[in-house]
Amino acid sequence: MAWLTQEQMTAMGFACFGSNVLLSDKTSYYNCQNIRLGNNVRIDDFCVLSAGAGGIDIGNYIHIAVFSSLIGAGNITLADFCNISSRVSIYSSNDDYSGAAMTNPTLPESLTNVHHADVKIGSHVIIGAGSIILPDVILEEGAAIGALSLVKSHCQSFGIYAGVPAKKVGNRKRDLLDCLPLLHSFEQNTPTAARD
Repeated sequence: MAWLTQEQMTAMGFACFGSNVLLSDKTSYYNCQNIRLGNNVRIDDFCVLSAGAGGIDIGNYIHIAVFSSLIGAGNITLADFCNISSRVSIYSSNDDYSGAAMTNPTLPESLTNVHHADVKIGSHVIIGAGSIILPDVILEEGAAIGALSLVKSHCQSFGIYAGVPAKKVGNRKRDLLDCLPLLHSFEQNTPTAARD
């Protein structure tokens, strides 16, 4: 996998990016001025990040796997320690499927009825392969979304959700939170150059 250099990322005009950011040069990035990246971010091949006016905010220690997409006019926020598996689609805009308006972005806005709303993905959330997250969804801290799920409503902290539409099927352990002091200790004892 080939990564963009710091010089390339700067030239692309990202709003900001931290240290140890690995962005595939085979991924498509649109409206980079509205994309903010924290530290220790990895975005793999063939993803699409298309930021609208609301922007895309990616925290620290985030992985976005191959063929995933973050698209829409609303804000999309990924809090720290999120894991987005392959072929996940996160939308902050959605066409009107009722037939009351026309659909697709080649048409004048006056003929469409696109719904735009923010999407908030909390810290430690994991989203399984092939899942779809629709506008106006909040995934609280630690929520886990099973593969091939359609998420169109709020998911509670450390709940496990799966299905079409996604429904709560269980509760996730919170043991992963015990790792945070170990991570902070590692960060304090590792020179920045070694982590980059």
